[in-house]
Amino acid sequence: MNCIIENGANAELLLAYCARKLDAETTAILERHMEICPACREFAGNQRAVWAALDGWEAAPVSADFDRRLYQRIEQEVSWWDLLIRPFRPMFVQQGLPIMAAACVMLMAVGLMRQPSVLQTVPQNESAQLESVQPEQVEHALETMQMLSDFNHQLRAAASESQM
Repeated sequence: MNCIIENGANAELLLAYCARKLDAETTAILERHMEICPACREFAGNQRAVWAALDGWEAAPVSADFDRRLYQRIEQEVSWWDLLIRPFRPMFVQQGLPIMAAACVMLMAVGLMRQPSVLQTVPQNESAQLESVQPEQVEHALETMQMLSDFNHQLRAAASESQM
């Protein structure tokens, strides 16, 4: 048998053995293993010591007026502000986030409205000038636009064929 401690998947077996929750056959196999394995023997001994300490521990008795004193102390530690806000907490949780988001949007809008716009204006004293364009330039531009339009139609047709 492989060592149970080294094989982490079976470590629960040792804990169940110490808690006396195993059947007789598995208990006998583990006891034979612990005769030859000092690590498992030490682990089982330590677990038995823990169980014995837990079995021997007894809680101190609780006084008869423990609950009354506890609730009295809880009431004393609550501030007036918490008592005032307590009925409204569910409303803050459900509606607080949308209200805060709306307030942030409004603040951003006010901030954007207060900033001066950055528009470039054309001075009044300058007049627009027309450039002369040669007929060959216009013809070349129209041919280029037609070629791009044909290319765009071919791409759309290829894309629709690949989808089918």
